[in-house]
Amino acid sequence: MTSTTVTEASAADLKVVAQFVESRSAILCPEDKYYLFEARLRPVLRKHDLPGLTELAAALRKGPPPALAEAVIEAMTTNETSWFRDVHPFDAIRTGILPELIAARQSTRRLAVWSAACSTGQELYSLAMMLDLQFPEVAGWDVALHGTDINLEVLAQAKAARYSALEVNRGLPAQYLARYFEREGASYVLAERVRSRATFTQLNFVGPWPVLPRFDLVLCRNVLIYFDIEVRARIVRKIRDTLAPGGYLVLGSSETSVGDVDGFTRVVFGRTTVYRKEAR
Repeated sequence: MTSTTVTEASAADLKVVAQFVESRSAILCPEDKYYLFEARLRPVLRKHDLPGLTELAAALRKGPPPALAEAVIEAMTTNETSWFRDVHPFDAIRTGILPELIAARQSTRRLAVWSAACSTGQELYSLAMMLDLQFPEVAGWDVALHGTDINLEVLAQAKAARYSALEVNRGLPAQYLARYFEREGASYVLAERVRSRATFTQLNFVGPWPVLPRFDLVLCRNVLIYFDIEVRARIVRKIRDTLAPGGYLVLGSSETSVGDVDGFTRVVFGRTTVYRKEAR
């Protein structure tokens, strides 16, 4: 069985794939990114017995079965992540945001955090370990850690909290590895006492949102860049509505313009700009 490469597929076929991805996820696939289709969709073609991208486009035109539609969207999402990614935002959280939130929530003794594009869980678990190690005063609090992602495959790994040696070597300090992980064969598994604090569910930013709790801190980093301006603003407004007054939104370093949505005040901690929801 021969496969159709990006070069061999027609422009019309490639456009069908791009439009399907955008319609289901709002992820933009401009023509200069079409080269990604071949590598990312090859496992999908193989699994669903499709010779190539031309045949995939034909299936998408007709209306694909749910399993194929899900597989295409998952393949085209970017799941780049690491522990304490980019360092400076976590410094801002540790030195500025969490101390302020903890002081403000003393009466309720409740803290809720949302990693809005959690991938395989490193971002949320980084926060969980930080809270456990550096903020012992919240040990008896109701601390809710929630992660969401569109990709069911990465959510499964996040729930299992099982990582390869390569994955734990990407930004995880040695003290955290020794304190919070156990070696099981070739994998490292996060301690149950940390893992049990987190919940993970699927969420498509442009689909219906489930009922979410009020969050004190939301991290939505390095994902909004894949959407157009209108969609980005709509997502940020919906995130704003989930935040408690005085709660914080942390975006990616290249996503600062989205903070222009009404209802936020820009706050600078060191080298990081974040957004505090205004109390009204």
